Amino acid sequence: MSQSDNDDHPVARLERADEDRRAARERVEAVGAERSEGPTGEDQLRNLRAACSDLRSLLVEYEDRATGDGDFAAFIEFQDRIAHFTEGLDEDLPERETFEDIDDRLQQRRLTESDFAAVRERIDAAEQALAPLEDWDDARERYERARLAAQRRLDEVEDTIADRERLIELGEADLDAPTERLRDPIERYDEAVTEAFREFRGDESARDVFAFVETTTLYPLVPFQSPPDDLADYVGEYAAGTEPIPQLLEYADYSPSKLAHYVDEPDALKRNVATRRTYLQRLDAEPLTVGWPPPAAETLRWRCEELIAVVDRFAPDVVGDLRAVRKLTRREEYDRLQTSAAAREQLSDAERDRLRSGAVADELDDLRAERDSIREALDEYSPLPE
Repeated sequence: MSQSDNDDHPVARLERADEDRRAARERVEAVGAERSEGPTGEDQLRNLRAACSDLRSLLVEYEDRATGDGDFAAFIEFQDRIAHFTEGLDEDLPERETFEDIDDRLQQRRLTESDFAAVRERIDAAEQALAPLEDWDDARERYERARLAAQRRLDEVEDTIADRERLIELGEADLDAPTERLRDPIERYDEAVTEAFREFRGDESARDVFAFVETTTLYPLVPFQSPPDDLADYVGEYAAGTEPIPQLLEYADYSPSKLAHYVDEPDALKRNVATRRTYLQRLDAEPLTVGWPPPAAETLRWRCEELIAVVDRFAPDVVGDLRAVRKLTRREEYDRLQTSAAAREQLSDAERDRLRSGAVADELDDLRAERDSIREALDEYSPLPE
């Protein structure tokens, strides 16, 4: 890694942000360092910021009415509020003399727009004393962003470590293992459930198929996509919803005049079915299949539990094949065979070369070292208190 890369690394950025934060904090604390009691330097500067803001608000509220020959009652009220404002300021407020000078100027018998403009210039000058506070706020924000960047990088590194560890595990797999012991039962179930769902989708009404899909929302490991609301409403409310999905798709291709011979309100079918053709065409058994290579034993076992409850609703004769798949996950050899199957399917030639050369192992060592350094930095540089 180059020096530039080191400087840009989230840990280096966090270290710099902490240095800047501490330096900015010292400048803020120096504001009240000469006082043994009373508000801290930060509190004094925040009070100054609030006072400048409050005074600007008063100027905006009264300028039009309190200048020239305007509203005399408003003029008196303004001066009274300015007096109370100044009296209420802390004695140790930075720039307090500036506010007293402003008060003196605004207590004249007649005020002009130039008086208000001059006061605003004095406020601008007073606000220059807020520079340490603004630097402190900026430094705090940069520090929190740096911590967030470090945490994001840590998450990325941990994900990559898991990926590389899995790659090494696959590289160590026995590629000659008898994976057909898993493949045959899984393919038998996948083929059976695919055919059963094809028949279910082709023979039952769209309304019943949609009702089935709706029940699967209770099973997060059976990821059917729910039908669009407008299509679901049409299928549920119109007589055409009692037709199978292939028939609805065929109707959608008819001309309006031809369609009128088969369904009531052909425009409604065109509007709700023809525009949702993609969803209907893609509604298949894929969410019900296991696929190859299969997932880890525990994942497949839990998925089989949900699949049994779902498949039993429309194809109870296929549940036996599914139970046979679930039984595989309890065999001692499952993990070894699953890893071998995944290695055969997932390892590319380039990955095999990197594994043989040791490049993956070296990368894993670097990633683990980076992970440890980020963890140490996040432990050292804690989140700022609210």
